[in-house]
Amino acid sequence: MKYNLDPCPLTLLIITYYFPPSGGSGVQRWLKFTKYLPEYGVEPIVLTVDENYASYPQIDKSLCNEIPFDLRVVKTKTKEVLNFYKHISPSGQLPHTGFANEGKPNFLQKISRFIRGNFFLPDPRKGWNKYAYKEACKLIESEQIDAVVTTSPPHSTQLIGLKLKRKYPNIKWIADLRDPWSDIYFNKDLYQTSLAKAYNKRLERKVLECADEIITVSGECVRNFKSKTSKELPIHLIPNGYDEDDFEILSQNQGQGSRVKGQGIPNHRITISYVGSLAPQYETDTFVNALKMLPSDIQSKIHLQFVGGAISAKLQETLSLVPCPLTLIGYVPHAEAIEYMCTSDILLLLLPNQSENKGIVTGKLFEYMASGKSVLAVCFKDGDAANILNNYEQEGVFAFGEFQKIAEYLTKAVESLTADPQRLITPTNRKAAEAYSRRTLCGKVAELIKK
Repeated sequence: MKYNLDPCPLTLLIITYYFPPSGGSGVQRWLKFTKYLPEYGVEPIVLTVDENYASYPQIDKSLCNEIPFDLRVVKTKTKEVLNFYKHISPSGQLPHTGFANEGKPNFLQKISRFIRGNFFLPDPRKGWNKYAYKEACKLIESEQIDAVVTTSPPHSTQLIGLKLKRKYPNIKWIADLRDPWSDIYFNKDLYQTSLAKAYNKRLERKVLECADEIITVSGECVRNFKSKTSKELPIHLIPNGYDEDDFEILSQNQGQGSRVKGQGIPNHRITISYVGSLAPQYETDTFVNALKMLPSDIQSKIHLQFVGGAISAKLQETLSLVPCPLTLIGYVPHAEAIEYMCTSDILLLLLPNQSENKGIVTGKLFEYMASGKSVLAVCFKDGDAANILNNYEQEGVFAFGEFQKIAEYLTKAVESLTADPQRLITPTNRKAAEAYSRRTLCGKVAELIKK
């Protein structure tokens, strides 16, 4: 239920490319904030792209049911060059983040990546900008908009905010950057020239220096964006989180054990699940090598499943070498992804082994924590994901290459479950997740809007 605690609410225009029926984790952040903003005296209006013209890598129509019934959503056309990509992709699909659904690129894909990385900056979805800008101007002039939020990726959306700020200098502009921009881990796969890299960094710097407030999702991202300019930035850390309403299933599962329903998994096996897309840049060797080190009797008691996201052909080949029962499950609706989390024993988190991306904190991390299950993370020990998990899970955070320690951890987990099949493996500090509820985080967003 939406209710307003402020007799004079502010009106916020949220400009976002990704909104239901688009799927994926990027949709969740502002979809959930629109649910809670009215509680803090902010009335949101969403400006997004018409799904009939958009280039969404994933569709999740179930998320449409989560749009607040009285939320005004305005949609516009767009011109999408990415739709051409489907004609040269062997899979006939749009590329996922980090090209997670692709293997080694063919010649035409390499050419396409080069064109995308050098001639469509900051990204090829900037074809939406002129439509979104025109509609945003209408809304600002007719709806008494107090503030505008532009959320990215795609980072081209931030250029809409930049243009609006120049036309309407009295309107507060908040730039929400959910990922790094010029330093994102898959930029190296776009074959960018030095000229293109410089231009992309210049666009990034303009946005950072002109926005009234900047939001990002991790401490490393804060440090990264601060390094892009000598100007002192009004930047704030508001991480991704979880919606407690999504986890009502937890109470239904109490006392029912942790077996995944309908999967035919024997009760003597421990279920380890990775939920979400798995880009080729994500390091899997440490975990796979740890599984290979296990005695055969321990291996046979582990069921590994990858749920809900694209996995490249190369990674599928790597995973085929895993000496444990393995299940690959394609994209599933968000509610079903949550159920897989809640009915697993251990949740697997893998991140890129690239030092410039220590700040990557995937949205799934907070839902992992909210599920109350143990998290086995392979990441930088001094990265933001590890720092968050160290307050939640004291045993399951490992550095790249620590396959011996992971093997010992898994052996202990299997032996514990074998001794007591009803025992759920639980973290040491589940309350640490509570700080990341969407309602709590939304309050911080509202403070910035009213600032």
